Amino acid sequence: MAHEKNHDYHILNPSIWPLLGALSGFVMLFGAVLWMSPQAANNQPWVFLIGFVGVLYVMFGWWSDTVAENQAGDHTPVVRIGLRYGFIMFIMSEVMFFAAWFWSFFKHAMYPMGPQSPAVDGQWPPAGIETFDPWHLPLINTLILLCSGAAATWAHHALVHENNRKDIKSGLAIAIALGALFTVFQIYEYSHAGFGFSGNIYGANFFMATGFHGAHVVIGTIFLFVCLMRVLRGHFTPENHVGFEAAAWYWHFVDVVWLFLFAAVYIWGG
Repeated sequence: MAHEKNHDYHILNPSIWPLLGALSGFVMLFGAVLWMSPQAANNQPWVFLIGFVGVLYVMFGWWSDTVAENQAGDHTPVVRIGLRYGFIMFIMSEVMFFAAWFWSFFKHAMYPMGPQSPAVDGQWPPAGIETFDPWHLPLINTLILLCSGAAATWAHHALVHENNRKDIKSGLAIAIALGALFTVFQIYEYSHAGFGFSGNIYGANFFMATGFHGAHVVIGTIFLFVCLMRVLRGHFTPENHVGFEAAAWYWHFVDVVWLFLFAAVYIWGG
């Protein structure tokens, strides 16, 4: 029949999500500028929050549609290959994102001079900056995140090689709990920092690099939690588990970035 599908690709139906996502992202960015601009009439976060809620709504709706497409059988082997390639490219863009913060940190650590380096005066860390001892809470957080990554790998192995639903749930639950514990400890660390974000280049680099990593930990924890909810609903098979695979890749990327942060910012840079 002429209307029957005779190929392995997934032809998407018209969707509102790309347009709504672009509009929400613009409102969020515009609101952030209004919120942070000293020239704004009133520095209020409401426009930013409206855009942020819109972005969250688009994320939930778009990914729900993607899950539904997978369960309907639209994600053929060819489509799954494309999804994997797309996620690999996304992780590559994330690598370049963090490369910018590492570049800034190493530049100011090795060449502490110039108008972009206030209060450095030729030494690193700047005078008056009390850095964290890397062998206390940062080391504990490193071990927590590595154990969380090991638990996610256990769950992935249980799915792909054994299809053991009990171990999948246990591994994901442990990974999620440890990811949440990492976030709690990082908040505790921030509350005891002997320096702030503004006024010195060390604090700006430290909080931008570790703060964005912390945001990725929160996102990755949610990612794993969604996978756990899908496992409880009977989703994923050893042959079809791209969503789980993407979550595991993302979580291991977060692990690797933290190892570089721990070595460069906490040990070498301190």
